[in-house]
Amino acid sequence: MISFEEADTEETITCLHMTFYHPCQNDQMFSCLNFCRREQVRADEVAKFGRDSNVCHYNLMDTRVSRIQFSLQFYRKLNSSECCFEIKNMSKKTKLMVDQTELGYLNKIDLPWKCIILFGDYQILAETQEGVSMDYFETYFHLSEVPILQERCLPSRQPVPETGISSPSFPSQGKNPTEIDENEPWYTGEGGWSGF
Repeated sequence: MISFEEADTEETITCLHMTFYHPCQNDQMFSCLNFCRREQVRADEVAKFGRDSNVCHYNLMDTRVSRIQFSLQFYRKLNSSECCFEIKNMSKKTKLMVDQTELGYLNKIDLPWKCIILFGDYQILAETQEGVSMDYFETYFHLSEVPILQERCLPSRQPVPETGISSPSFPSQGKNPTEIDENEPWYTGEGGWSGF
């Protein structure tokens, strides 16, 4: 029998939490994703998301989604023990937004530790929980009933009168210029960020 002191240390596994939202989500659209259950993936596998079940490990049952929409590659940074993910847009017809970065076909970037991924009407909140294992990583999917962008409480760009009380219908809106900090990025609400 191995004593407590001699037992192997259990390695923690990096886990990628992904919360999905689509305004027309139904039972079919996400039927191939296993929600609220950790799924282990080998570190040398590329996790592909799309509608082609022969190629993609994670299927989105929607004809508006590309055969392969995007991929995630787990890797270890050079001269470091830190493990990360890289995201690559695999769609020729749809741009992929990762926070404020737009990715065209075959463009890739490091996935930030916490970010929002957008394509079409899909919104995905991705959060990486750090681990030390280099053999596997885990995915853990969640489904959101409300839009991720709404849930993140992005700042409203409605003017606030000098009284400090914001009104949903500000009578002078559209007649006078609205004062906005030009150095602060803001979301236009039409699928893009402005102010950069």
